[in-house]
Amino acid sequence: MSFALIFSGQGNQHPAMLPWLADDGRVQQMRTRLGVDDWRAALADPDWAANNAHAQTLLTALALAAWGQLAPHVSSPSVVAGYSVGELAAFSAAGVIDSEVAASLAPLRAAAMDESAARHPGGLLAVTGLAEPALVQLRAVTGLALAIRNGIESVVLGGPGAALEQAQHIATGQGAQCTRLRVNVASHTPWMQEAAERFSQVLADVPFRSPRIVLASNAADRILDAGAARTALAAQIARTVRWDECMQNIAERQVRCVLEVGPGQALTRMWNQRYPDIPARACDDFRSAAAIAAWLQAHED
Repeated sequence: MSFALIFSGQGNQHPAMLPWLADDGRVQQMRTRLGVDDWRAALADPDWAANNAHAQTLLTALALAAWGQLAPHVSSPSVVAGYSVGELAAFSAAGVIDSEVAASLAPLRAAAMDESAARHPGGLLAVTGLAEPALVQLRAVTGLALAIRNGIESVVLGGPGAALEQAQHIATGQGAQCTRLRVNVASHTPWMQEAAERFSQVLADVPFRSPRIVLASNAADRILDAGAARTALAAQIARTVRWDECMQNIAERQVRCVLEVGPGQALTRMWNQRYPDIPARACDDFRSAAAIAAWLQAHED
């Protein structure tokens, strides 16, 4: 079996996500860390769900739990990647850091970002359908940074709230589709440089290993060794997420299919639009781990 494993970022978390997930030790530790008895009920509160510390802690732990429950039933993936905070789970799945370490790093990452955001308030705006010259002009006028690049005409801009409102007004007037993301930090922009530096200090004491599986990074193409992994995991907080390049790196491995672990199907939809000949599915589509394993096995060489 040759498949790619990709881990979602935050923004699409919902109470019914991962309906097949068992309440194992990782999930129980997450509930303790967050101080909630029922994480699904907690997610029903939009304000709680959108809280940066809650979202990063919950999504990392659930992704690790989901892959931990699924991995015994399938072969090892050929390549792994994570979208934004999804890199914590991806680095663990690739063998770079232990799953317990990845789960413990999520709230520390969120805390570093929240502390930086308190001094540099901001957010993110998804913009679709704006040609590159118009996008360059939009950034020049508003001063916003390119936070995420999903494709030539599908990006996420980050920066102060007033600039985001200005950009949304301009881009919408030019026919683009704009959506303010439910995050309260300007992730993956220079406004998060302090957070990246603080998280780098945290990672300095964390044991890292070279990846056992091909690992595509948001900030540094393919990760080849422990040093590069440590640097990239911190740097991506303040750098553009080049997801279009991650997808290209995955496709070049000639995988037979792609599995998204996390909430929703956002990465799956992006993949299927770009690479329709390589099917992708999201774990949220299935009702059991056995059904996911069966789908992957159906694409065996």
